[in-house]
Amino acid sequence: MTSEAPDFSFSSFSSFPSFPSSLPKTYDFKATEERLYAWWESSGWFKPENAPQPDGEPFVISIPPPNVTGELHQGHALFVTLEDLMIRYARMSGKAALWVPGTDHAGIATQLQVERKLRSEGTSRQEIGRQRFVQACWDWKAKYHGRITGQLRRLGASCDWERERFTMDEGLNAAVREAFVRLYRMGLIYQAEYLVNWSPGLQTAVSDVEVEYSEEQGTLYYFKYPIADAHLDDGPGIGYIPVATTRPETILGDSAVAVHPEDERYRHLIGATCLVPMLKRTIPVIHDTYVDREFGTGALKITPGHDVNDFSIGQRHGLQIINVMNRDATLNENGGPYAGLDRFECRKRLWADMQAAGLTIKAEPYTMQVPRSQRGGEVIEPLVSKQWFVNTRAMAELSLAAVRSGRIQIVPERFNKVFYHWMENLRPWCISRQLWWGHRIPIWYGPDGQPFCARDAQGAAALARRHYGYPVDLTQDEDVLDTWFSSGLWPFSTLGWPADTDDLRRFYPTAVLETGYDILFFWVARMMMMGLLLTNEVPFTTVYLHGLVRDEIGRKMSKTFGNVIDPIEVMDEMGTDALRFTLLTASSPGNDMNLSIERVRGNRNFANKIWNAARFVLSNLERLPASALSVAPQTTLAQRWIRGRLQMVVAEATRLFESYQYGEAGRQAYDFLWGDYCDWYIEIAKNELNDPATALSAGRTLLDVLENALRLLHPFIPFVTEEIWQHLRTFSLQQPAFGLTAWPPALIVQAWPQADPAQMDAAAADHFAHLQEVVRAIRNARAEAGVEPGRRVTALLAAGEFNELFSAQRDVLVNLARLQADTLVIAPTLPVPAQAVTLVAGGITCYLPLAGLVDLGAERARLQAELEQVMVNVERVERTLANSGFVSRAPADVVARERARLAELQQQQASLTARLAAWAS
Repeated sequence: MTSEAPDFSFSSFSSFPSFPSSLPKTYDFKATEERLYAWWESSGWFKPENAPQPDGEPFVISIPPPNVTGELHQGHALFVTLEDLMIRYARMSGKAALWVPGTDHAGIATQLQVERKLRSEGTSRQEIGRQRFVQACWDWKAKYHGRITGQLRRLGASCDWERERFTMDEGLNAAVREAFVRLYRMGLIYQAEYLVNWSPGLQTAVSDVEVEYSEEQGTLYYFKYPIADAHLDDGPGIGYIPVATTRPETILGDSAVAVHPEDERYRHLIGATCLVPMLKRTIPVIHDTYVDREFGTGALKITPGHDVNDFSIGQRHGLQIINVMNRDATLNENGGPYAGLDRFECRKRLWADMQAAGLTIKAEPYTMQVPRSQRGGEVIEPLVSKQWFVNTRAMAELSLAAVRSGRIQIVPERFNKVFYHWMENLRPWCISRQLWWGHRIPIWYGPDGQPFCARDAQGAAALARRHYGYPVDLTQDEDVLDTWFSSGLWPFSTLGWPADTDDLRRFYPTAVLETGYDILFFWVARMMMMGLLLTNEVPFTTVYLHGLVRDEIGRKMSKTFGNVIDPIEVMDEMGTDALRFTLLTASSPGNDMNLSIERVRGNRNFANKIWNAARFVLSNLERLPASALSVAPQTTLAQRWIRGRLQMVVAEATRLFESYQYGEAGRQAYDFLWGDYCDWYIEIAKNELNDPATALSAGRTLLDVLENALRLLHPFIPFVTEEIWQHLRTFSLQQPAFGLTAWPPALIVQAWPQADPAQMDAAAADHFAHLQEVVRAIRNARAEAGVEPGRRVTALLAAGEFNELFSAQRDVLVNLARLQADTLVIAPTLPVPAQAVTLVAGGITCYLPLAGLVDLGAERARLQAELEQVMVNVERVERTLANSGFVSRAPADVVARERARLAELQQQQASLTARLAAWAS
């Protein structure tokens, strides 16, 4: 399939804004960002069909869908900025770049918000019923959807908004039902009783990612497990087994007491019978190597119905699973006399009763990791519940093979081991949730409870007719699917699967899945499993993992610490580009980053620096007389150097982009523009522009290098670079003499710069490096002597083999080092002048006469004091090394360091002595 190249003439875009060649004095990001974004979007440049090369290699990212009712936080800001950088780079590199946006229905989060709203209105979901409640959720989504998508736009996200998806839109609903039906028919989806994370407040099972562990001070309770037909007075190991627990209320659900088979304290009791405290129900003593003999008492109570590890032990030993709690975490009938009590009230009451019965030993403080609901905050209860599960074993093997074979690359590679560990130790995936908002499970039940799995009610009815031989009333399963089920289909469902769409054929598999390392298993692994099983393709070829955004001293951002940085507030104050550049250059693959407002402020200054550099270029080029534009241009050393530096930076930045080292690429572009271009070449160009022989070549160099630097920086800071680039474009189209005439309509669709080896002038780089060394040495000497910045000084250069170079660069040297032109002497050799600062740099010797440069008396006094201190230090080290005991007993490396220190001090002493002698003459 071929397409015509897009027409990039002005007439193609009716909304093409006007950009005068001159720049305002200051950069106003508030007046720029929204205007530019609206122009980009309305011009269609976010769409791959309008890419510079629409038939180019596809490059696709499916956005990690934020919660539809959520608000932007720094985690969002980081992933959006990273993905936008990748998309902009791919687009500029000639690829058909597609960034698919979308939002997640966020089952629990949205349901909580709507329930809270209903309570404020004096009603509840139970009171209004399921149908009205679901409609209320859709209304809530419609009201708040624009907030999060508007915030993504604020960050500069160049998504194809015409392809935006929602995890519960009709197309994705069809994909979810299709996936469920296929997995069910493969025998991979089944219903069973299993231990799940139960949220008593939300009244639903929740996924592992929705459980947060907090370190809290608890209590470790030691008690006596009575041995049947024995007396407590007979002591531990005879009358009872001492056991410790942090959750006494679960004693009521114990099915066994376990000991290690090699524990001499208890091995004689294996096979004996114990009595559950207060209930006196009999349970066996079993042995299992899982038991840690060093923890607590070395004996373990086994509660398969309320602990994930105990559940596994119970399965190995065929133990009874006893659930002692209702869904609201009150005790049920299995709790005996404690039925109806809240779990924590039961804990107190049971422990008090055990104390009265002489069954307690002690209770001591114990620091523990408490599982809490991410949404509700209450303590999660491990609970055996009848749920729908996916057997992921086969899918996990496919995913492991894809990563091990290299079909999917994880960046950084060290997370491969984490991925392998998780995938090799998978538990059944609980996919049902006891909620009303979400994808309702496509299972319908007949009058006798027979389940029928179908894509819709009509399909289920047809299956039921075949089963019963006549029509029957069916009831759909009340539960909805885990949000991660629909999210697991995201890369291909958003492109039209299960239909065979043009987008699916063109853009699947996607290129990169970028997300936080904290959901590598919870989301990324599920997409791999679902994609490989349902499409027979990897869903993406690269997984790029970013770290967490922390505060400037490395703490997690939280309201408790009062250190939360609101990205919207930061952008309001300092602009989107400043925040983006900070996030991108402070981050590296897989590592947490510390976010400092001072760093954001510094990067706002960087945007201003670029703006001021562009103002200098445009204002000076506009003032050049027509006569200067007709002179045959002569290139200079500085021009050859800056062009060569540009090529080297382009080559290195491209290499870094291709190896996912985006932060370092940004830092190198920053250093080049601020350091090489602004601090060095612009300062030199000020003189070149005043010379008719070099004015045109200087103008071309200033313009060309700046335009390429803006290309390098555009994926990082798109707004300020586009705004400046447009002004350069206007000027260049009006002034073809400067050589840049082939301009696309916008920087967003400009080509990524290509390094030109022909411009990498090694000789120019070497010569300019010598010049820089001398300038830096003179500047440092001036600073040490306290010379005012505007004051010019005399210099004598014994340039030796570089005499021709420095003579040719005389004007540059005078300008950059603030030298007195009429007294500057450059010669192959020079006699050493009296009373002068001597500098050796860049392969030459430079003398700065002190007369008029410094206060000679004060300088002699300073040098004398410095010399005396050095002599004291020399004497001290000499005494140490003269001590035979020290030399013989001290470690060899310590002695070596002292000898090196003495040599350094003696060198300083000789240098200071020589300088004082020279000044005295």
